[in-house]
Amino acid sequence: MSFRPNAREALLLLVLAAVQFTHIVDFMIIMPLGPTYLREMRLQPEEFGRVVGAYNVSAGIMSLLAARFLDRFGRKPVLLVLYAGFTAGTLLCAVAPDYPLLLAARTVAGAFGGVVAAVVMAIVGDAFPDARRGTATGIIMSAFSVASIAGVPLGLYLAEELGWNAPFTVLAGLSALVLLIAAGVLPPLRGHLGQVHAAPTSTWAVLTDPDHLRAFGLTVALVLSTFTLVPHLATYLVVNAGLAQPELKFMYLCGGLATLVTLTFFGRLADRLGKLRVFRALALFTLIPILLITNLPAGLPLAAVLALTTIFMISTSGRMVPAMALITASSAPRYRGSFMSLNTAVQHVASGLGAYLAGTLLTQPDGEQGPLVGYPLVGVISCLATVTSVVLAGHLRPAPDDRAPDRAELGSVPPEAIAAGEELL
Repeated sequence: MSFRPNAREALLLLVLAAVQFTHIVDFMIIMPLGPTYLREMRLQPEEFGRVVGAYNVSAGIMSLLAARFLDRFGRKPVLLVLYAGFTAGTLLCAVAPDYPLLLAARTVAGAFGGVVAAVVMAIVGDAFPDARRGTATGIIMSAFSVASIAGVPLGLYLAEELGWNAPFTVLAGLSALVLLIAAGVLPPLRGHLGQVHAAPTSTWAVLTDPDHLRAFGLTVALVLSTFTLVPHLATYLVVNAGLAQPELKFMYLCGGLATLVTLTFFGRLADRLGKLRVFRALALFTLIPILLITNLPAGLPLAAVLALTTIFMISTSGRMVPAMALITASSAPRYRGSFMSLNTAVQHVASGLGAYLAGTLLTQPDGEQGPLVGYPLVGVISCLATVTSVVLAGHLRPAPDDRAPDRAELGSVPPEAIAAGEELL
């Protein structure tokens, strides 16, 4: 039987998805604005590269530092404080007049935004038992699809019409609104504090726990399988497959629309058939579009390219739903926040490693407009990482006390908020 969230659960998921949506749009929108920043702020390409990289670096460092403290407080106040910092960082991006302040603003946004994502997943792990966690994870991850479909295109439109700072101004305003709603409707989410243990678990103990190390290994394999390909995919499609640059937006639109439907479906399927089984099936299927998309001949019709890129997005994003549910379950609730924060740090390190590895294998002998050489080899490495993830997933084990949450946690939602949630259903 499929899981249908009740009003309280739907409201919780809606707020968490809104938090994820704003965080993802903030992370994604800076990259397509690159030409604008180069022109308006007169940045050099390497300076803009630092602006983009500042987000990932600060997110990774902050996630590592925050792991020591996250489980000592209720999930709600932690989320609100971090999200307030993220909102402030986004507003700073809107008002930054020059390169140094823009770099500082992206550092602030990344430091808070990266940890926010970890806390959101920790809340999902606490509030939903394993039997329903796949569906809940799929709903939260659908925020990425909505960001691809609506958030990034709307942000680019605002930048074209009102200037480069307009997307961040609107996003900061939206984040402030979500922050107020979250403060009013989220339950306390303190169940993990009721699990008595002799002393706070150290970050090193959480990091080196054998179950956690296996989960981190799975995270590295999954991220490498994606981030060896994705940073160079748009360039490859233009200079090798022959797509016009304006046609790239259709790739994100088609992929976003498709994954908006499939992410929730795969979550329900994982709850029904088993998360490991669904993950392995999707991961192995992903090998097909990876090999096809890294060996595209020039001159393919746009429809054929979009079909392949859409299947690629469906399968790669779909496998992450059961994978994240498996990873979340491998940590006990009493230190799940620390674990998810460390996992976020691992993700950022692995994404940087994947992009760097691919960069060492790719060349453009004929200059900027010439074809990329070496992308098929990158596809092979992505496939090897995918197969590795299939093997590693079989070694994950749920934590002994990963149990169903106390229903009173969600029961503290105000009556008027419950009524609002019922309207959603």
